[in-house]
Amino acid sequence: MRKPIPTPRWMQKNVPRMIQYIILTVTSTMVFIPIVILLFGSVKTTGQMYSNPYSIPNPPNWDNIINILSTSSFWRLMKNSLIVMLSTTAITVLVCSLVAFIFARMEFRGKNFFFNLFTLGLMFPINVAILPVYFVLRQMTQFGINMIDSLAGVILVQTAFQLSGNIMILRGFFTAVPQDLQDAAYIDGCTNFDFFWRVMIPLVKPSLAAVAALVMIASWNDLLVPLVVLNSDSLWTLPLGVMQFQGQYGQDLALISAFVALSSIPTIIFYFFAEKQIVSGLTAGAVKG
Repeated sequence: MRKPIPTPRWMQKNVPRMIQYIILTVTSTMVFIPIVILLFGSVKTTGQMYSNPYSIPNPPNWDNIINILSTSSFWRLMKNSLIVMLSTTAITVLVCSLVAFIFARMEFRGKNFFFNLFTLGLMFPINVAILPVYFVLRQMTQFGINMIDSLAGVILVQTAFQLSGNIMILRGFFTAVPQDLQDAAYIDGCTNFDFFWRVMIPLVKPSLAAVAALVMIASWNDLLVPLVVLNSDSLWTLPLGVMQFQGQYGQDLALISAFVALSSIPTIIFYFFAEKQIVSGLTAGAVKG
């Protein structure tokens, strides 16, 4: 019986690497082609968009971008989005870090039961729960708390749906801190809050930065919650503004591309700066020891 011909060593080494590069190249191309078309389309005319949407604009037409930046409505949408994003991120990081610390470092009766309640939140996506949430917000007006047609309502709902997953993420990092460090802090006279604020927070900064970055991106791109909660166009966020703009200028593809591109640029810039924190914060442990 003939022995099988052994695979050359260079093939064993290079073929898997080539396959990896091919997969990465195809995936990256699928992701970046729509972004490139959008950016190119923002500096074209509508005629150029219809005739050759994939070509490099030559020369670039900056009129669409200048017209959008010169309108007050765009900057109002930007301001509302920034208010919602920063408020949601700050509240989410604060609440999640406190709750995660309690579940990770403190013992009390019913701990597992309450933690399971938070994990149940992952089973109900916002698309499913948005209608009951709207009814709850509307009922709050009977008690003098106006959350409908208010940025505070958007912030409250976005924060609520960001809690479950981020508490689970941060709990893992708080749990990774050695118990000996906590015992030493208590011997030195630290209270629970002192240990949380002075010891734990500095140690888990990468994970906090990762959570903050993910919440920022999710809040900035959220369309459903503002669409349900807000009525006045003066309170609209950028995703709502993009939807309204597309309906108003549906035939002017170049102008729509410019508006969408300008709305996306802050998120893209922020992600490039925060990408390192997201990767390191979600993959590295809090403390080695």
